[in-house]
Amino acid sequence: MLDIHQILKQLPHRYPILLVDRVLSVEKGKTIKALKNVSINEPYFMGHFPHRPVMPGVLMLEAMAQAAALLAFDTLGVTPDDKTVYYFAGIDGARFKRPVEPGDQLIMDVSLERMKAGIFKFKGVTRVGEEVACEAELMCTMRTIA
Repeated sequence: MLDIHQILKQLPHRYPILLVDRVLSVEKGKTIKALKNVSINEPYFMGHFPHRPVMPGVLMLEAMAQAAALLAFDTLGVTPDDKTVYYFAGIDGARFKRPVEPGDQLIMDVSLERMKAGIFKFKGVTRVGEEVACEAELMCTMRTIA
């Protein structure tokens, strides 16, 4: 379990793009379960959509990728520094099953499918309660920047 203070030490993201509030469980090299509390105060709700606020699907994918990064760091036993970035390398099979609205709590279950030549492949499912909101296969890679 990681609280927000521990997450801030691992991920370089900050407001308004940090999309993981807590890690509920992690099984090294296998799975992570994380949560994101969705609040009406999120900046994207002003424009998406003012009459019916809905969390953009791409941000659900980003939230899963941030959880995946935390799983990758735990798996490798590393804490990234300012010279390390974790990038998307691909997204496959993204499906959006229900809208996510203010007041919802996203529970992200991400499993590491494989790790080869610095490319990580994950399967992610995000739920609100028992309902699937989003699912996708994510490919990510870590890079060192100058």
